[in-house]
Amino acid sequence: MAVLSDPISDFLTRFKNASRAGNDQFLAPFSKVKAEIARILKEEGYIWNYEVDTSGKFPQLQVKTKFVDGTPALTDLKKVSKPGRRHYTGSQEIPRVLNGLGISIVSTSKGIMTGAQARRQKVGGELLAFVW
Repeated sequence: MAVLSDPISDFLTRFKNASRAGNDQFLAPFSKVKAEIARILKEEGYIWNYEVDTSGKFPQLQVKTKFVDGTPALTDLKKVSKPGRRHYTGSQEIPRVLNGLGISIVSTSKGIMTGAQARRQKVGGELLAFVW
């Protein structure tokens, strides 16, 4: 197993690969941040459900991907902040994704939330990813 320098990017890549390959679920190592991202993806309708599997030596996040008529709910995603280049934004500068058809995921001082929620609560933070 390789050492990961960016576990959030790894989680999002696993999600994108599972959707494009037509897999109905995938596993990823568990962390609280990944669980919060999965919660947002579930609320926004990109996945069916997620749960924590603690049966093994290390807990894992089991995510059930969503398909509508055989087409994945996820079209694409883009990781914005990277370990070498963090991208911080104020509440007024949070970009809209595809004119509101997608979501942005922001890590704020009040927790991880969508860009629309951050704009409503007037908090900025680290822009993690765009999902559409």
